[in-house]
Amino acid sequence: MQLINKYFPSLSDVQKQQFAALDALYRDWNSKINVISRKDIDNLYEHHILHSLAIAELIRFKPGTNIMDLGTGGGFPGIPLAIMFPEATFHLVDSIGKKIRVCEEIKKAIGLQNVTTQWCRAEEVQQQFHFVVSRAVMPLPDLVKIIRKSISKEKLNALPNGLICLKGGELEQEAKPFGKAAQITSLSEYFEEPFFETKKLVYLPL
Repeated sequence: MQLINKYFPSLSDVQKQQFAALDALYRDWNSKINVISRKDIDNLYEHHILHSLAIAELIRFKPGTNIMDLGTGGGFPGIPLAIMFPEATFHLVDSIGKKIRVCEEIKKAIGLQNVTTQWCRAEEVQQQFHFVVSRAVMPLPDLVKIIRKSISKEKLNALPNGLICLKGGELEQEAKPFGKAAQITSLSEYFEEPFFETKKLVYLPL
């Protein structure tokens, strides 16, 4: 929790309580359904919550922004972002039913009013969103093919609507088809912990 306060010192009391509650909730759910690798649960705040919040360093979503988290798994990056931006709405999608169940239960436990969930494949989502966020679900060209239809034309934020994803490793080949349109930021520009040295944020207006 100290890590979250370090980078986001102006959280409200409610937000602090919600972030603090995630530790026990994820430990409990992880013992029943493996949503985070067992050896990684002790790094929840650094490897999962703060990692998700890198998106909040790129963009502060305006009230009314509608965001889909594709392949959310146990709720990353969607749940930390929903805590951070209570006036934006987040639709968490995953093709694995038990992971969506974990998201539902955690959402209820911390009282998140701005989150909906859907157990389905990405191709089945009918709604449109200002942004799609995801964490390393598939190569960029495949992801863009699936979500292009899901991006709304309505403009609400200073940053044009599009895809924001968290990835690791070498991205040059993946990003090549998009040329200069794909903006890649190293997370070490935002966070000083060694874990973030190989992590990247990709933004692609669509």
